Amino acid sequence: MIRFAHPEYLYLLAIVPLLLGVMVLAMRQRQKALKRFGVPQVLQRLTEGASSAKPLLRGALILGAAALLVVALANPQIGTRMEEVKQEGVDLFILLDVSLSMKAEDLKPNRLDKSKLEIRNLIDRLAGDRVGLIVFAGDAYMQFPLTTDYSAASLFLDVVDVDAVPNPGTNIGAAITRALESFDFNETTTKVVVVITDGESTEGDAFEAAEEATQKGVLLYTIGLGSPSGAPIPVYGAGGRMDFKRDRMGNVVVSRLDEGALERIATIGGGKYFRGTTAQDELDEIYRAINALQKREFGVKRFTDFEDRFQFFLVGGLILMVLEVLLSEKRTPWMERWNPLRKEEVKR
Repeated sequence: MIRFAHPEYLYLLAIVPLLLGVMVLAMRQRQKALKRFGVPQVLQRLTEGASSAKPLLRGALILGAAALLVVALANPQIGTRMEEVKQEGVDLFILLDVSLSMKAEDLKPNRLDKSKLEIRNLIDRLAGDRVGLIVFAGDAYMQFPLTTDYSAASLFLDVVDVDAVPNPGTNIGAAITRALESFDFNETTTKVVVVITDGESTEGDAFEAAEEATQKGVLLYTIGLGSPSGAPIPVYGAGGRMDFKRDRMGNVVVSRLDEGALERIATIGGGKYFRGTTAQDELDEIYRAINALQKREFGVKRFTDFEDRFQFFLVGGLILMVLEVLLSEKRTPWMERWNPLRKEEVKR
């Protein structure tokens, strides 16, 4: 198997036909200049010892060297052997509340940003475990499925905001159901769901979904963000914070943490409830608990071990460049026999 480590550099091969065009144009201009300089018979006698084939060869050497150096820059690689690595770990779905109440600032900088920071820190610590993210408000949507591509997971996490789900509300039950639908229960991996929310479940039956998760052997952990006393939800505009969210009567809406519901969900799911704080990383505690679980093999990853081969093209390009420099202007008999311009010279 052959591949290029940097295939984008292959676009530089367009330089080769450009160089060829410049060389052809320069050769024609040179011939026109010589014709204007004097009588052809006299010029032929003056340049009798110069080779007309060498310029063609030198041009070919330059073009070949340029092509080889571009290929070397792209770094061709050859797959030398196939290796198999057993993968083992747990399957972890994080359910992140993105309802408007998550913008409350009783946790700094706000509940949602605090959650994203914890999730990012967790992703950075993962090694072999598969992680997925489901965002929810009035409904639940897959942000990214279970994956071990932690770099891609971090990129998808960065774009999460309160507008990720168009339906308002907080439907924890729908999020748990979506996670259960996304697990592959044919695999014997340990399956874990972590719900991060302010706990104000306004739609669906989260307890019924937690019961279903328990029946399928899925562990449920919950993290409650905010405070039982509550906090207003800021409304921002172009100039910064403009006001707080208000109800139809004009009263400021206060978002309160519903710890009782989250504790019950975690108890039903065989997990544990954690109260979110600004200073503590609750997901880190959950991850330590997950690491204590027995990790099971969920597949075999096959990959090809590639070795660089750019050096051969680099050496070849340098050799052609050296030959071009060392090539003399004098006529070489055997080369002249293969000169495509020789017949034209004879006729003149």
